[in-house]
Amino acid sequence: MADHQDDEDLKLALKMSMQSNPPEPKRSKPIEEETGSGSQSGGSSGESPEAKSRRLQRELMAAAAEKRMSVLPKIPPVQPRAPAPPITVADKDRELVKSDIPLGSGDGDGDASGRELSPEESNQLFSMLFGNDVSKSILAQWTNQGIRFSPDPETTIGLVQHEGGPCGVLAALQAFVLKYLLYFPDEIGIASSSSGVRTSSKNRYVASDSFASVPEEAKTRALVRSMCEILFMCGNNNRTVIATLSTSEDSNTSQKHEAMAGGLPIESAADLQKILRIETFTTQSSALNKLEGTINAFQSRMGALLFLISALLSRGLDSVQTDRDDPNLPLVTAPFGHASQEIVNLLLCGEAVPNVFDGRIDFGGNMFLQGISKHVEVGFLTLLESLGFCTVGQNLKCPKWPIWVIGSESHYTVLFALDPSVQEENELELRESQIRRAFDARDQSGGGGFISVEAFHQVLQETNIRLPTEKLNDICATGFIVWSELWQVILELDRNLGGIKDSTGMMGKKVFDIYHFNGIAKSDINGGGQAMAVESGAVPTQRPRLTKLSVSVPPKWTPEEYMSSAMPSSSEKDSEVNQPKPAQHAPLVDCIRTRWSRATCSWAGDPPSIV
Repeated sequence: MADHQDDEDLKLALKMSMQSNPPEPKRSKPIEEETGSGSQSGGSSGESPEAKSRRLQRELMAAAAEKRMSVLPKIPPVQPRAPAPPITVADKDRELVKSDIPLGSGDGDGDASGRELSPEESNQLFSMLFGNDVSKSILAQWTNQGIRFSPDPETTIGLVQHEGGPCGVLAALQAFVLKYLLYFPDEIGIASSSSGVRTSSKNRYVASDSFASVPEEAKTRALVRSMCEILFMCGNNNRTVIATLSTSEDSNTSQKHEAMAGGLPIESAADLQKILRIETFTTQSSALNKLEGTINAFQSRMGALLFLISALLSRGLDSVQTDRDDPNLPLVTAPFGHASQEIVNLLLCGEAVPNVFDGRIDFGGNMFLQGISKHVEVGFLTLLESLGFCTVGQNLKCPKWPIWVIGSESHYTVLFALDPSVQEENELELRESQIRRAFDARDQSGGGGFISVEAFHQVLQETNIRLPTEKLNDICATGFIVWSELWQVILELDRNLGGIKDSTGMMGKKVFDIYHFNGIAKSDINGGGQAMAVESGAVPTQRPRLTKLSVSVPPKWTPEEYMSSAMPSSSEKDSEVNQPKPAQHAPLVDCIRTRWSRATCSWAGDPPSIV
């Protein structure tokens, strides 16, 4: 019993020694007093030597504990905190995906390892991208495409596409990469003397065509800066969300990333949740550091998909759905897995709108179609406009830099010029752009090219065009005004009445060079490829290709020539007289002519391909 009491006392002493502001220690008598009384009583107390020794040990430990407590600072007791309200999934979605609150620390530096997507976020993201019935072949296309430059010296500044599908992501990113390589060499560490950048007579940079001389480090810096600019644009220039692979921080080599990504099949939202880690950044410097540190993940087979996911999360999943006209359709289109126009627009202007016209078209009753709301850095042209399926607005058609993503029925490529002056408008183009912009602002047909009589009078007033009464009555006779008919009238209207009649016939002439890049690199088993493969034992491949085109925009046509181009004459002789024939023709020329009407093009070798 005595031993048990000794243990309890020892525990009490130790407990008191660890308290910040403990109660007074429990002491029975001073040591001296206890020792004296013990000696006086001698053996009459019946205390054995062992018991006495234990008693003295307890007293010494208690005294030591009391001494330690006396020198400790007096710390007030900790007040209990009210329990935090439970965080719901909806709260987390709003905080981490839609709002500007960073996922990481308050200064935007992100978390060291990022966080997982919630099951709800993963399901929403996967469904938004691929829908509920996606084929394994489409998933394979989008999980087998890294963001890598071409190894060929002729196309070394271009990103290579190995799979069909992600070309829309790669082409948009390629356009921004070219912007930095061509027009901002100092920002990526290319000296003017080594890059061949020279200053034109108008004190503007004209980039060099010595593409093979660009260092690898400069290309990587251009890629990282392009990714950062696009992602911040998607986040309204306030924040960006960067998605990387869950083991990105554990690997430092591209080989490890490639092996890791190659062993990660993505077949469901659950698979996506397992491998992704996301972080939010509110400063471009911290985002650049993150992208530089994880660039190997974006070069791995998951790279294109990781970048697209980062753009979607930076925009906010709910904001993406609000941008779209039909949010029920997947962003990756069936049956071939192509990137939709919404994906391309998101990466070009920061909004996942599905249309390419300027602004938006209101139909009343809260019904409207959304287009491009602002002027963009790099633009977009499409073959579909030359076929009459849509009209690209001036925001995309005339970007800040002469770089365009080119869209065909099934592929995206890139067109660019080295001299920014190709964007400068001459007198004819300035007047045409002014009138066309006023016309398009009142075109409620979705780019169909016609307006009402009431809207036409507003255009005349805004652009200071004064039509003779007879001309005015003729053009308004049908109840609506078509652009091609209006432009014919403007061409033959005197300048003092607001027209651009040119007696010399030389207004609008231009000559310049332009380049086209197609990054596709895949096996070609069409057109005899299979037979050749059997004979040689190897399947021919389509390699990335860079083509230089010489473009000539002739002087303006007469009204008769303009109409003959819109409605070709059945007479071959009339066609040869009235409409200048291109020196060479390919579908790309049709795209170029949506930007520079009447342009003729020529090139060396095979025609440039946009498929």
